[in-house]
Amino acid sequence: MAPGKTTTRTAMFATRDPRGLMFGGAVRACGREAAHQEGACTAWVRPAPSRARAAADALMASYQTYEGWWRSSWWNSAVAVTSLIDFAQRTGRHDYDWAIARTFEQNRGTFPAGVRSSDAVEGHFISRAIDDAAWWGVAWLAAYDHTHERRYLDEAVTIAAYVHQYWDTGSCGGGVWWDRERTYKNAVTNGLYLWLTTSLHQRISGDTVWGDRAATAATWYQRSGLINGAGLVNDGLTGNCRNNAQTVWSYNQGLAIGAFTQLWRSTGNGQYLDTARRLADAAITSTALTRDGVLTESCDTGTGACDDNQKQFKGIFMRHLADLADATGSATYRAYITKQADSIWTTDRDPLNRLGQRWAGTTPNQVDWRTQASALGALTAADGL
Repeated sequence: MAPGKTTTRTAMFATRDPRGLMFGGAVRACGREAAHQEGACTAWVRPAPSRARAAADALMASYQTYEGWWRSSWWNSAVAVTSLIDFAQRTGRHDYDWAIARTFEQNRGTFPAGVRSSDAVEGHFISRAIDDAAWWGVAWLAAYDHTHERRYLDEAVTIAAYVHQYWDTGSCGGGVWWDRERTYKNAVTNGLYLWLTTSLHQRISGDTVWGDRAATAATWYQRSGLINGAGLVNDGLTGNCRNNAQTVWSYNQGLAIGAFTQLWRSTGNGQYLDTARRLADAAITSTALTRDGVLTESCDTGTGACDDNQKQFKGIFMRHLADLADATGSATYRAYITKQADSIWTTDRDPLNRLGQRWAGTTPNQVDWRTQASALGALTAADGL
């Protein structure tokens, strides 16, 4: 307090003001003694009105408002906006509904190679990478569910129709190719296709086309060999259509869980729910994906580091496990989801509510908007239980 003063005034700042959130939403306190020229400040912090809201605020600090995406990663941006939509849908929040529309409007056009993706984007979120396009289809179906705006459903149909062009029975009896050059049939592209087809069937009144495609894809997926004997999904198939025994990644496991859960919702066929349960039980008990109760990629261990793609895998898994938990009411799945959120919040968070790759809090850790979006998926799943 200044000499001779008997009162003081405290300034208040609206940290939830949308304009402040656009520039990071962080605050700190600074002050100095009246007799000194130098002052001191606390560290920057962000408020945490809830765990999921805190994670969403920190994610949006990296959002490029004028460009309408998270710069430098095309498919990862699709997953990030899906995480944001799930946050809104499961928690009833509308803080960032504007960003959903902004992302759609700014990115549905064409972009030369190197502007949004290393590939040219040809309009309607489509490029030579079939899985990249499919991730955007997932995002716009989530946006349709949240907003009920028909333009999002129409865009998802356009994208899914493009993906369907690469369903090929001449190789491995079916399955969707990973790229336009038809070099690889893998789990991620086929998990996305299976989820998209059954989800479109659910949302289009009187549909039979997408439902038939979903049933065909489900039969193919179950017989393809992508699921190994331990109930884990390997990365893809060899040239002679066998399981290639490559890394078990959480997002492949999650997409299959989500797709078969949605197939059960569509058809009531218990074999689909049994498959989803088998995949989930394998994931939460196998050291390939879970260590000491925490979801862990192979690149999360030792001195390893996950690449920019791998940083986002675990959040995708959590989105689909939460769907299965909703479908079954399983206390086991709910407890697993809660465990992930608790571990992230207590061991993997800094004062700005930035969340890292290693949900068990081990080092070396990586922190960026991709890891943030992934962890948001876990916190949203837990808040929505």
